[in-house]
Amino acid sequence: MTTVRELIASRADDDNPALLFEDRSWTYREYVQACVARANYLLDNRVDGPFHIGVLLENVPDFPMWLGAAALAGAVVVGINPTRRGADLARDINHTDCQLIITEQRYAPDLSGLALNVPRERILDIDSASYTQLLQPYVHSTMPSVAVDAKDTYLLIFTSGTSGAPKACICSQGRLALTAENIVGRCNLNAGDVLYQVMPMFHSNTLMAAWAPALVAGATSALRRKFSASQFLSDIRRFGATYFNYVGKPLAFILATPEQPDDADNSLLRIFGNEAAEQDRLEFSRRFGCEVTDGYGSTEGGVRLALDDSTPANAIGRATPGVAILDAQTGQPCAVAQFDAQGRLTNAEEAIGELVDTRGAAVFEGYWNNEEATRQRIRDGYFWSGDLAYRDANDIVYFAGRDSEWLRVDGENIAVTPIERVISRHPDVVLACVYAVPDVVAGDSVMAALQLREGAVFDAAGFTAFLRGQGDFGTKWMPRYIRVEQELPVTQTNKILKHQLRAERWNCPAPVWGQLERSGDHVRLSAEDRRELDRSFELRGRAQVLSL
Repeated sequence: MTTVRELIASRADDDNPALLFEDRSWTYREYVQACVARANYLLDNRVDGPFHIGVLLENVPDFPMWLGAAALAGAVVVGINPTRRGADLARDINHTDCQLIITEQRYAPDLSGLALNVPRERILDIDSASYTQLLQPYVHSTMPSVAVDAKDTYLLIFTSGTSGAPKACICSQGRLALTAENIVGRCNLNAGDVLYQVMPMFHSNTLMAAWAPALVAGATSALRRKFSASQFLSDIRRFGATYFNYVGKPLAFILATPEQPDDADNSLLRIFGNEAAEQDRLEFSRRFGCEVTDGYGSTEGGVRLALDDSTPANAIGRATPGVAILDAQTGQPCAVAQFDAQGRLTNAEEAIGELVDTRGAAVFEGYWNNEEATRQRIRDGYFWSGDLAYRDANDIVYFAGRDSEWLRVDGENIAVTPIERVISRHPDVVLACVYAVPDVVAGDSVMAALQLREGAVFDAAGFTAFLRGQGDFGTKWMPRYIRVEQELPVTQTNKILKHQLRAERWNCPAPVWGQLERSGDHVRLSAEDRRELDRSFELRGRAQVLSL
């Protein structure tokens, strides 16, 4: 099996552009030499303990250079999420046993004063003069002779951490190289492609769907510090980018920018990612004149689905051998999905279960220093993805949300993703997030948080009429509460922070519309309405559910 070390070494004499950033460029020959210099520095300055290098950077050239250095030296890169702060940031660094941190000046205040296990002299600031001096003796050094196996740990990639402490997922050199080879084949990438990379490099999406595939194909990586919807098209044209990877909601943010007559006049050929709404994928393809493919994927790997031109737009793929939908409590297969004439799932409680690979952890390599979390993924010899799904009679699999994203409404279990899918069709909605809030009587009520297009004014009556007019909108899906925000809270990988929305319920600064009577119209809730809602829970002896 190929290693990332071998991929980088194979480009040592390649003069094709490797990196583009702002107004600078590096050939592969120059890039590999920069990796070699840093690799030799790492080897000369290694200390006892795990050979773990924490990287706290935006998408700047030094990030892929240290990725390359670690691959050549046999070290492990820990991608540190810069949106974490204080004790949470210290926890991530210490939990992963970092012995060196590569960062930049903008993050100095975030690291200052933290109780870290890394000595201050082993925190390197790429913006400092001392950083240049440290690397200077290695600028013309030769490729280090280090034995690296495909099974050697190469990356510790934190899960998104939208609830609870993020877990550090292990990824070996071989797994990253194999994943990259698969992406190159699926997306038909070659040395002439330019891969625009703005999803954060501490996350698996850019590493697995862009940076490593560029190495395999000998293509060019075009970097931007961080995602900007307003600068997206100008960047694509400036770099001549042919490919863009995404995770979460960036397509929705880009589509929210004003459409121009010449939007399709660009170099983009293909877009690849996951978690975009079906309507956004179709609209993005039309507006920008490129192919958009949304595939199922996770940092852990573990479940493989087949994706081809016959896959329905609202599905995540076709089940391959070993893929099953199981009841998490009984371990038994769930029923085949049944649909009515309007395409609505009629047996959700029996059909929706956890997406599982019964062949075990063929790809999943565990979590660093977290045996309990690893055991939760591997149970009874099966890999349990933590994702909810259902499958039809043709083995087509549909995503239904995360394992924590069930709502219990009037005694019926409802998955949130199908509701979000319908709400996202509304022409004024940029982002839609559906989640459970407590019901005053029992179980849950449906709440939706919306981010609208610029200039749009929320019309509660028109919005609910639109939903009722959708043939596949379930009878119990109507949100009882609707929160409207200028911007929804998201992680740096554009995933909505549902736990924050859920905790705030209707007690938030944003305007909220609600049904004060169960089947009544939605009205904008006043401060007194919100207080009365909380008091109603006390009167029914259910005040405790508001703190869960």
